[in-house]
Amino acid sequence: MSYLEILQWAAPETVVVLTALVVLAADLLVLREQPVRIRFGLGALIASLGCAAALFFVLGASGQVNLFNGIFVVNPLTSLVKAAVLALTIFTVVLSAQGRFTEHVGEYLALILLATVGMMFLVSTEDLLMIFISLELLSLSLYVLTAFNKRNLKSAEAALKYFLFGGMAAAFTLFGLSLLYGLSGSTNLPQIAAGLAGKGLDPLLLVAIVTVVIGFGFKVAAVPFHLWAPDAYEGAPTPSAAFIASGSKVASFFILAKVMMVGFAGAEGSAGWHVMNSGWVPVLAVVAVLSMVLGNFTAIAQSSVKRLLAYSAIAHAGYLLLAVVANTASGQTALLFYVITYALTTLGAFGVVGVVEDATGGDGLENFAGLSRRAPLLSLCLLVFLLSLGGIPPLAGFVGKFFVFSSVVGAEANHLTLLWLVVVAILMSAVSFYYYLRVLKQAYVADAPAGVERIAVPVATQIALAVLALLVVLLGCAPQGLWHLLSAAAQAVQ
Repeated sequence: MSYLEILQWAAPETVVVLTALVVLAADLLVLREQPVRIRFGLGALIASLGCAAALFFVLGASGQVNLFNGIFVVNPLTSLVKAAVLALTIFTVVLSAQGRFTEHVGEYLALILLATVGMMFLVSTEDLLMIFISLELLSLSLYVLTAFNKRNLKSAEAALKYFLFGGMAAAFTLFGLSLLYGLSGSTNLPQIAAGLAGKGLDPLLLVAIVTVVIGFGFKVAAVPFHLWAPDAYEGAPTPSAAFIASGSKVASFFILAKVMMVGFAGAEGSAGWHVMNSGWVPVLAVVAVLSMVLGNFTAIAQSSVKRLLAYSAIAHAGYLLLAVVANTASGQTALLFYVITYALTTLGAFGVVGVVEDATGGDGLENFAGLSRRAPLLSLCLLVFLLSLGGIPPLAGFVGKFFVFSSVVGAEANHLTLLWLVVVAILMSAVSFYYYLRVLKQAYVADAPAGVERIAVPVATQIALAVLALLVVLLGCAPQGLWHLLSAAAQAVQ
């Protein structure tokens, strides 16, 4: 294959990289003397157009290709996930456009785009080395984005904690991946599975499973590797926190499922009630239960909405891990449906929190008092997002949970041995209603402080939040479109 053909397959990633350079150059060379709001608006416009162009190339690609023994793979499934990542990036830069947390606009937007490139390469690879490099490109960008508000000491503290935990997780990941290479003699996921076939659960393989789970558990903020998340979500600029909670979750869960289902194929074990066997499935089942229980119960005690959403994200990581535990084709499709709809929902929720934080100076529950009278559209969007996160029908969150729970129940249909995981998940979903309703009670029942005025919401932010809320409703009422797209893409790969 010629270099020109390789460049054609990698056109989306190339476009995003060039857009990052254009945004940086335009802000440094042309827009530097303009007010921050104008620089943010024009920078966000350039970044959105670049992502839209990349989206055009992603959706326009047909066929499949596997370059350099799995280092770069393009197929219908990877294209769909990359399209979701690009769409989330566009929403993020639009919601960032009214930000007042930094004067380094070009650097901020360029880092978001470079993190997006890291996600896209992460999605498009089946090679251990490329997985690690892409993870680090994504992670390093997110560390800096977390620290971008120099006026807020919490931002620097959050970035330091995020970086230290991230460095430790990277070491565990690298150690686990190196063990896999040593055991199988390959860095390609399907070849690793072939190399491990018939060897049984070697002690070194068990160590590799545990260390890889630790590394990816940090990326998806699963218990007990979650300690960075509440501080990072609270201290980071709100658009950065939204990006960490949405786009990076989609890419991280996709590659986690691929590594487990493809690379560790044959070492699954069982998490069934009374039939538990060693392997990666019982390890992930325990992590999922811990995430659901600790995330939901700790969220109840939070008075900061950003910290509440952080613990909510930890709980949702537990629900999502159930789809990986199912280890079936339907489980993979359910995982992607749920993580995409969750990313849209949580991005919208953070968007509302960002507006309230800018208008009132904080993200405490009391800052949301009387929001329905001060900003009706904003509070309506918040209602949709929080009810969807709680799993109320007919919103996308309910359908996503239904698909995930169904895939777990159907994984071993003859025995229903994984039913205990679904029971725990349903109970924890019921617990989550309490803290989501606490926020809505403040918005719709509590009186606004005396003398406060209506919140002025920028038009672009209103449109972005309204579109996100509409998508959450549509994907809940008519999920067949996305579900069939994901199912067809998964079948085309197999």
